[in-house]
Amino acid sequence: MKESTLEILRCPLDKAELELTVDKRDGEEILEGTLTCTECGQTYPIEDGIANLLPPDMREEAPA
Repeated sequence: MKESTLEILRCPLDKAELELTVDKRDGEEILEGTLTCTECGQTYPIEDGIANLLPPDMREEAPA
């Protein structure tokens, strides 16, 4: 995921902005990290360069 993508991403629950925490990057690409909603505090993982913006209850049910 590119950091510039953060400009258009919003929390799927309340449409608030997301705050980025980077754990691992490769140049411009964010490989691992977390997106946190600035309003409700819900977190969304970034794994293998892909942000998982499914609501928490749907993440449990989704196949890997």
